[in-house]
Amino acid sequence: MKIPTLHTERLTLRGPDARDIEPMRAFYASDRSRFVGGPLTAELAWRHLGTEIGHWTLRGYGRWMVEVTETGEIVGNVGLWNPEGWPEPEIGWDLFEGAEGKGYATEAALAARAYAYDVLGWTTVISLVKPANEASARVAARMGAFLDSEFTHERWGHMQVWRHPAPADIADGGMEAYS
Repeated sequence: MKIPTLHTERLTLRGPDARDIEPMRAFYASDRSRFVGGPLTAELAWRHLGTEIGHWTLRGYGRWMVEVTETGEIVGNVGLWNPEGWPEPEIGWDLFEGAEGKGYATEAALAARAYAYDVLGWTTVISLVKPANEASARVAARMGAFLDSEFTHERWGHMQVWRHPAPADIADGGMEAYS
């Protein structure tokens, strides 16, 4: 399957591949991964990257690796996610060490949401946020999402469900993000 590449003002969102093993290992070895199942061993981080790649094949959409276009630096993993056991499709974001506080999560997640609505034809989408993950809750709120409900996953535990505005209620879409 050919994974589309998205472009924003500062970022390139591209499909995950073998060059992402080391950045994923570093992220999942760090405390930054605590809200998304980590820290993990190098072997489990490798398997998680395989899951990210496989999600594209199984669902026809997935999460992109996020690069700063100007430098090529890999700063995170953002996109559309709906593995078995999820309540419904979501937009998720993981920023790597040193990438926080620059607006990358919001910028990349807005591009992913526009893709979900404009290309895939979704009419709703959520983001799942661990209650203690205040930074992710702020990203969801900046995107116009609101705290809708709660969800408990068998492995990941208790999460908040943040509901994003419907396509008709936003003006951040547009095909210019896609190539």
